[in-house]
Amino acid sequence: MNYIGSKKKLIAFIKETVYEEVGYNLKEQVFCDLFAGSGAVGRAFKKEVKAVISNDLEYFSYVLNRHCIANCKKIECQDLFDELNALDGVEGFIFRHYAKNTKNEREYFSAQNAKKIDAMRERIEHYYSCKRIDEDSYFYLLSSLIASADKVANTASVYGSYLKYLKPLAQKKLILEPSEYELTNQSNRVYNTDASELIVMLHGDILYVDPPYNVRQYGADYHLLNTIALYDEFTPQGKTGRREYNRSNFCKKNGIKNALEELIKNAKFRYVFMSYSSDGILSSETIANLMKQYGTYRCKSMAHKYFGQKKSARTTVEYLHIVKKW
Repeated sequence: MNYIGSKKKLIAFIKETVYEEVGYNLKEQVFCDLFAGSGAVGRAFKKEVKAVISNDLEYFSYVLNRHCIANCKKIECQDLFDELNALDGVEGFIFRHYAKNTKNEREYFSAQNAKKIDAMRERIEHYYSCKRIDEDSYFYLLSSLIASADKVANTASVYGSYLKYLKPLAQKKLILEPSEYELTNQSNRVYNTDASELIVMLHGDILYVDPPYNVRQYGADYHLLNTIALYDEFTPQGKTGRREYNRSNFCKKNGIKNALEELIKNAKFRYVFMSYSSDGILSSETIANLMKQYGTYRCKSMAHKYFGQKKSARTTVEYLHIVKKW
């Protein structure tokens, strides 16, 4: 899915750096992805390590990772995908508030697709509540719905706003497609909580930290995906129909340094790898000075093309700060 800050294109760089520091055989290592987002990094290491711990504060991200990280056994439910795709649409919460109709001007989805999202989301909840599916299957279907709905969203990139007219992709019919996941013999853990609170309860070998770089709050940019995931009743606010959202200290200029230092200090992991952009709130020097207090430090960097919401490519530098804790 289209996710701002995704590390999908930097996976090779991240993996090679981890190999250089830890070694190429990671079979006995517990890997933690503390700000998991869409789960690209956790998925990249899933088959290589002993276990993966994944976390994100946003509920839609939790859903994605609960499926792609925690689901490790084959789930047989193609018949349910067929049933869901065959559903007629209903005029539910998404249609009423996020598709253009007689009472609403917001157009995040076409009317047809919004009705299909409502029908599928209601049916998935029904499957689970009546125990036709177990928890693993529930998150498999829900993750698939989030990713499939994102493909036909009428946005430029994120959900901070919608486009004035339906773009060609948004006019296509929503098809529920299965989300991919790796089959393993692991028992992985996925959390949906504040990283600063969770870190004191975790321990392992490799901690990967990818905090927000700037003041943009992910809960605002992806509010509609959270709404599809939660599917609760609330009053959408303003022109964009936002819900109340999480506000992370890692997005605050006056809060990020203390939050990061507490996180590194409390991390009970041998290795800490932290991705951070040259466009970030904190300078590389500030991060280096902070991390040097807790172990042996080094840093690698890679220039790459960054694509903003308007798809204007520019070059930025991705830093991977590394500390081997004492």
